[in-house]
Amino acid sequence: MTTNPSAELLDNLLTATGQTTAVREEVRVWSMSGVERVTFPDGSTAIFKYAKKPFDSEDQALRLAHTLGVPVPQVHASAVLDGWLGMLMEDLGPSVREADDLDGVAAAVVLHGTRTAPPLPVLDQERLRTLPARALEHLERLRKADRWSDADDVEDALDRIAQAAEARSAGATIAPFGWVHSEFHPTSLHIGERGWRLLDFARAFTGPGLLDLASWHGTIEPPHPIRLRVFLEQYVTAGGTPDALAPRGGLTAEHWALGWHRMWAVEWFMEQSVRWIDDPATDPAYIKAVRRHLTDVLHLLEI
Repeated sequence: MTTNPSAELLDNLLTATGQTTAVREEVRVWSMSGVERVTFPDGSTAIFKYAKKPFDSEDQALRLAHTLGVPVPQVHASAVLDGWLGMLMEDLGPSVREADDLDGVAAAVVLHGTRTAPPLPVLDQERLRTLPARALEHLERLRKADRWSDADDVEDALDRIAQAAEARSAGATIAPFGWVHSEFHPTSLHIGERGWRLLDFARAFTGPGLLDLASWHGTIEPPHPIRLRVFLEQYVTAGGTPDALAPRGGLTAEHWALGWHRMWAVEWFMEQSVRWIDDPATDPAYIKAVRRHLTDVLHLLEI
């Protein structure tokens, strides 16, 4: 595995911003990205974030969001090196409290009300419909590498979902359709002294805003359609489009949203497993997560 070029990236960013040195302090680091706080000689600070493909265009998404009036941390400078992105960003400081559901709907209303922008990838009905087929392609690649060999149940579930996908993906472009944050969780919403900022735009796209609302409560606990229904109603009350409550694909809005969000996550897990992480040692954890999500998808999408 190539070592990340964070030191060299940081040097480039310091040069770009007219700084000479900085003291680095890790905030959160994993195999594909890292967040650090850097302190300059004058005592001022910034956030240094670095990430490898496919997270290497977050600077563009953040600048775009900023231009369109979405409250995000400001990007001071960014640079790319050997497939890694580095950014120096505004340090928002400590949060004053954790984001709650009302903060979440307020942020979603602002983001989803922002006009869409061409550079973002698009997840429309056609693209949504092909998610199970794409996941099956990832599975084939994994098997060719002698991995995921005892995952016939995964294949069977994906086959069934693929057959139902045409009908169940209907209504994908019903409003809210536009900016999707895609990592929309309470941890991605920073509540500070000067209001809120939305973080983590590495995988933003244009698509059904319901996927953001379905992701807010996370995927660790079992999906909770009634809880999401309440959240959707709060979203409409806060100024979100009433169409958020409209049935689609022969399902209630909340079942459709939770089911497709889980299917979107499955395809991403499998692509990550075969393409970005590509480490057989992680297979048991990925297979377990995929199985759990597929069980939810079959139930939620009533397949």
